[in-house]
Amino acid sequence: MIDTIPSVSPPTVAVLGCGWLGLPLAQALVALGYRVHGSTTTPGQLLTLRDAGIRPFLLRLAPILSATDADTLRAQLQDADVLVLNVPPTRGAGSAEAYPALLRPVAEAAAQAGVRHVLLVSSTGVYADEPRLMREPDAQAAPTATAPLLQAEALFQGPHHTVVRLAGLMGPGRAPGRFLAGRAGVPHGEAPVNLIHLQDCISLLSRIIEQELWGYTFNASAATHPTRRTFYTAAATRLGLQPPTFLEESSGVNKSILP
Repeated sequence: MIDTIPSVSPPTVAVLGCGWLGLPLAQALVALGYRVHGSTTTPGQLLTLRDAGIRPFLLRLAPILSATDADTLRAQLQDADVLVLNVPPTRGAGSAEAYPALLRPVAEAAAQAGVRHVLLVSSTGVYADEPRLMREPDAQAAPTATAPLLQAEALFQGPHHTVVRLAGLMGPGRAPGRFLAGRAGVPHGEAPVNLIHLQDCISLLSRIIEQELWGYTFNASAATHPTRRTFYTAAATRLGLQPPTFLEESSGVNKSILP
């Protein structure tokens, strides 16, 4: 009789927030052999997720979930080994302050579903805009304006979860040469730029899951930090756009993020 090796099912990753970053990340995870559950707030995206090999869910988060969304969240997290939570604060008055309350139902549902690991996509916005190098401990000393981000992170920090603070995102549809093109009198020309490309984000997040790097808080930014004047002038010129002009100032007023 020939012994057979039992097959091992690939881990299941739930990607909550399949937008500009979440969708290509989910696609990359499918290519790596993971089973992926993906959520979107847009009904028209459900077929896109399905056609990419992602089990689709229509889900809209709120501090108090509707019965339908609560059921959908439980279904998406069912049998998930890893949750990638990629839901940034929305823009608008009071949205940042409401951010922890928005993510708290997810933390509770993940715990109830027995999700072993959460990978929270956060932001380098937790750091104060001060002209110096920023390391992870500096977030705790940041002004109260960043407190909601830290409170949201605290929901998912621990030995089994990891937080990744991404710098400004650039990539397809977000060409940095268009950010300031043609603008005049732009301030802080000598401030350093903190950006990261979409493909670098995908590689980093995938590697964390593959290598099971849990219990960490990472900064994710390009290793170099040219000035805004140098970077955005070159980026606009490369696209054939009118470069911005900057105010003449003697110093930069921005942080530099250490990856």
